Formats: sequence, C-alpha cells, structure tokens
Amino acid sequence: MSMFPTRIDIPLEKRTKLIELLNARLADLIDLQLQTKQAHWNVKGPSFIALHEMFDEFVDEIAEYVDDVAERVTALGGVAEGTVAVVHKRSSLEPYPLILKTGKEHLEAVAKALTRSAKAVREAIGQSDDLDADTADLFTGISRGLDKKLWFVEAHLHADH
Repeated sequence: MSMFPTRIDIPLEKRTKLIELLNARLADLIDLQLQTKQAHWNVKGPSFIALHEMFDEFVDEIAEYVDDVAERVTALGGVAEGTVAVVHKRSSLEPYPLILKTGKEHLEAVAKALTRSAKAVREAIGQSDDLDADTADLFTGISRGLDKKLWFVEAHLHADH
C-alpha cells in the first residue's frame, strides 16, 4: 500500500488498517451512488417524478459520503482508491439488475443496496473505534444518513406501486 507522510499522530500500523477499511467502504459507497443513479435514470410508473427526484437527491448525498471517505483516506496518508476497476473488485454490494422498470422494482433494488452498504458501514464503526475515534465518527454519520435514506425508500414500499 502506498503511503504518504503525515503529521497526524496515529501510528502507521493503525493508519494502514484504517485506510484499508476506508477504501473498502469507499468502493461500496461509489457502487451505491452508481446503483442509485441507475434507478434515477430508469424508473418508470405513476410515481416516476417523486422517485426520480428522490433517487437524484440520494445520489448527491452519497457523493458527499464518497468525498468524505476519500478525503479521510488521503488525510491519513493513503491513496483513495475509487476507480471503476477497484470498485468492481472491492464492492460488497450485489450488482444492480439492469432490467428493472417499475418504481417498486427500483425501490426494492435500492433498498437492498442501502441495507448492505449500511450494514458494512456499521461494522466499520466497530472496526475503527479502537483505531481512531474520528474515523469511527465519520462512519457513524454515514450510517445515520444511509438509515434515513432506507427509511424514505421503505415508506414508498408501503404504498401501492
């Protein structure tokens, strides 16, 4: 792993573990962002405009999480690894089905991706807690945001689509 010098007073061994963890979640979040954009582009049906706009808002908010995680990696002296090839290799999310059309189908797919990503972020909170409180706090904020997005999606799923 490439490392750059930093004056951050976290020992190299801990920073190395944090960077690996952050890059793993970075891949998930980039994948989540792209999957949500896929839903935004392709949703159809009577709830089109509401879902189209909601998914687009999610994409923008997830982009902020992506940026925050990538910047934490570089602040710790690492290299943020966010290329398509790396994301494809590392993401723990299942591939997004490309044949979906209805609002309900896209809601189910986005809910699945949000659930998996949120679970991985929650695990990262525990994994980073003993290494660095700031990184754990970053993951905690992302976890809250992902849970809120899942709540919005589930609210739509309770309706008749």
